Amino acid sequence: MLSDIEIANAARPDKISNVAKNLGLSEDEIELYGHYKAKLNIKPRSRASKLILVTATNPTPFGEGKTTTSIGLADALKRLGKSVCLALREPSLGPVFGIKGGAAGGGYSQLVPMDDLNLHFNGDFHAITSANNLISAVIDNSLYQENPLKIDKI
Repeated sequence: MLSDIEIANAARPDKISNVAKNLGLSEDEIELYGHYKAKLNIKPRSRASKLILVTATNPTPFGEGKTTTSIGLADALKRLGKSVCLALREPSLGPVFGIKGGAAGGGYSQLVPMDDLNLHFNGDFHAITSANNLISAVIDNSLYQENPLKIDKI
């Protein structure tokens, strides 16, 4: 059985420009970040569409939760011939602390590139803030736990 990272690394994603074209988006509506990521600038449209909102899901014993369920649902609708676009929120730092999954889904229901997703997509300034807060939390936790990392307190 392949691990999540092995599955992610074996994936050959379609270029985001092709995805945008298949969704009927114009070049003015996407801001490319390489071949596989983009930010969207979409104006409201008059065409009819439906929204399915997955707001809360208890994870399975294997850790699958909202992301995996949402990706699986989008994949299923696409397989049924529907035009599908999935939007997910930015992941929390739970994966970094080892208290939840990888924030990119799991198994064959995951987003790629996984590392970019978990590192806050496009190098936004928020990633620097999060890294600083993570380091501060690790130091604080080590000191609270009788300093197993042997951090010099001076």
